[in-house]
Amino acid sequence: MTVTIKQALDVAAGDLSQSDSPRLDAELLLAHILSVERSHLYAHPDRTLRGAVCQRFDILVSRRAQSEPIAYLLGEKSFWDLTLKVSSAVLIPRPETELLVEAALDLGASDGSLRVADLGTGSGAIALAVGKSRPLWRITGTDISPDALEIARQNGEALGLGNVDFQEGSWCGPLPSGSMDIIIANPPYIAPEDPFLSLRELRYEPVMALRAESNGYRDLHSISAQAGEKLVPGGWLLLEHGHAQQKTLLALLRDFGYSDVEGKKDLAGLPRMVQARWPGPVSD
Repeated sequence: MTVTIKQALDVAAGDLSQSDSPRLDAELLLAHILSVERSHLYAHPDRTLRGAVCQRFDILVSRRAQSEPIAYLLGEKSFWDLTLKVSSAVLIPRPETELLVEAALDLGASDGSLRVADLGTGSGAIALAVGKSRPLWRITGTDISPDALEIARQNGEALGLGNVDFQEGSWCGPLPSGSMDIIIANPPYIAPEDPFLSLRELRYEPVMALRAESNGYRDLHSISAQAGEKLVPGGWLLLEHGHAQQKTLLALLRDFGYSDVEGKKDLAGLPRMVQARWPGPVSD
C-alpha cells in the first residue's frame, strides 16, 4: 500500500489531536524528514512516500504525541534571527527571552566595543544573538553543563562568529573581576512547588534550567550578588524572571546597591525582565 504526503499528514494530525497545533506539528516533522520546506508539502500532496520515510515519520509523530517538544524532535529552534541546534541538554529558547537581547543592544547602541557575558548560556541563544548583532563586541557565555556548552559551541561554529566564546563554570565564576560592561542571565526562576513544572512538555527539558529553590529566587539572588564584582563601574545587569517576581527582584537589586533599577514587560504585557546599573565600589 502506498501513502501520499496528504494521507500521511491527515493521519498524523489525527494522532496529534492533543497538540495545540496538530497539523502544523505534522507538517514540520514531515518536512524535516524530507529535507524540504513546508510549501513543498502543499505543492506535492500526491507525492508517494517511501517505506523508510513513513517509518521515521511514524516514530517522530509517536514521540510528539507523548508531548516531546517539537524543537527537540527537529533538533533546532529559531531565536532572534538565528536557527540554533538544540537537544534535551539545553532549555528551548523562547520568544520572550529576546527581550534581554533587545535591552542589551539598546544599552550599548552608541558604544563601539563592549564586553558582555551571558550566564547559563545553554544553547548559546542570547550570546550568539548579541554577538551577531554587534560584531565588535566580545561575548562570553558561561554554563555549568559540559553538554550544554557543546551545543553552544556547535552553534557558534555553525554561525562563524569569532567574537563569541564559551567557558565552563557557575554563573559569574569564569569571568575576570571588573571586566564586563553588560551581564545577561535567564536563570532558573520557577519555584519547585509551582504547578507549571508539571506541564507535560516541560518534563523533557533540563530541570536544572527551570527550577530554583527559595521560591524561585535562589539563582536570581546569587547572580545579583556576584555580578557587582564582575561589572565595570556603570555596567549593566539584565535578568529575566517570572511574571510575579519583578517587584521583589527590583527591591533586591536596590538593596544590593544597584542604581537605575527598572522593570520591563514582554510582548504579552507581562513583567519579564529587570535591568540595573552597578555604580562601582563605595568608598569609605
